[in-house]
Amino acid sequence: MEDTLTKSDEFSRRRFVTQAAKTFLGASILPWAMPRETTAAGLGLNRPLNHAPKARNVIYLYMAGGMSHIDTFDPKPGTETGGPTKAIKTNVDGVQLAENLPLLANHADKIAVVRGLSSTTGAHRQGNYLMHTNYAQRTTIRHPSMGAWITRLDGRSNPTLPGAVVVGGGNQHPLAGFLPSSHQPLALGNPSEGLRNSRMHSGLTEKDFQKRLKLSEKFDQGFREKYDLRKVRAYSDMYSDAVRLMKSGDLEAFDLEKEPANVRKAYGDEAFGQGVLLARRLVERHVRFVEVQLGGWDTHQNNFSRVTERCSILDQALSSLLEDLDKRGMLDETLVVLATEFGRTPNVNVNGGRDHYPKAFSCMLSGGGIRGGQVWGKTDPEGREVVEQHIGIPDFNATVAYALGLPLDEVVHSPSRRPFTLANKGQPVTALL
Repeated sequence: MEDTLTKSDEFSRRRFVTQAAKTFLGASILPWAMPRETTAAGLGLNRPLNHAPKARNVIYLYMAGGMSHIDTFDPKPGTETGGPTKAIKTNVDGVQLAENLPLLANHADKIAVVRGLSSTTGAHRQGNYLMHTNYAQRTTIRHPSMGAWITRLDGRSNPTLPGAVVVGGGNQHPLAGFLPSSHQPLALGNPSEGLRNSRMHSGLTEKDFQKRLKLSEKFDQGFREKYDLRKVRAYSDMYSDAVRLMKSGDLEAFDLEKEPANVRKAYGDEAFGQGVLLARRLVERHVRFVEVQLGGWDTHQNNFSRVTERCSILDQALSSLLEDLDKRGMLDETLVVLATEFGRTPNVNVNGGRDHYPKAFSCMLSGGGIRGGQVWGKTDPEGREVVEQHIGIPDFNATVAYALGLPLDEVVHSPSRRPFTLANKGQPVTALL
């Protein structure tokens, strides 16, 4: 039984695999295992849909901390709650954004602003978890994130690269949740450093490499024979996956030095901008899902100056991404999502900040079959309540999944045999497509 493999054994196995890779292969093993059967799209799980999905890949931009809707996508100029933030016109008649997003205003014809969102929690950890998984956080289970669901339900498009990548996600990201490690997104820290420790040592010849690989396999055999379990086999698959990537030209996708200097500058010098550029490079190589996080939105103090600073980073990177994808003919098949866990209070506190506010907030969609130049949902004149076209978090994520053609009713069982679906009980807002 699988329970035979204790946590201690699993830790030993994980450490053994990592150390063996460094010692024998001359590289660090990647933190994802991808058995061969996951590379085929479909996996027999998709059923015919009543629409032809355009989206193939997702670039998911997550604003960690709770982005103020009133100072970004749902401005309330001239009201007490609107503060000093002004609204500006966009290239779409009747659609306004906050003055903090002047570059994005020129791409309003490409985006759908979703102003009708609300959440059931105003706590960061729980809100972050809900937005990423569609389920309330529990101590007894860890649910999969969207990237893991995509590879589980529809497979990978590139057999060499991971199906999902998370840039700057921190240790609170649910990643693969209860799904097998074959669906674990690759987590990266600094995008400018690329995929660290992924190349052979310069003094290691191909012949020496193969010798070490065989020796590593010999050491590994005893453990596999003792524990012939799914998790052990998944760890073993890391060897072949890592070797294949190390020898592939696709490894260059992680190297931002391959981009012209003017392109790198266009996205911004900060880690977020470079992460967004990396996301474009990865989806160009058919990575299905890339998430890039931008923190610093928890503006309990000095909200207006801090939001302006955060927006300058976001505005530059997002606008460059939309322009870049459009020029390369990639926007139709790439769904760009901007999300956050909740909004900020309409009332400004004594410290010039806005506090947590799950009752109303905004997100954004673009590309991948999304109809640009539209606004879905409406809040009251002070941004306190959703008064039209309310949408819950599971509905928002169901819309993303629907655009990808994923089966929302497909039931996947956890190791404890509990049934789950991708979007929980969420229903897609098909009018956005």
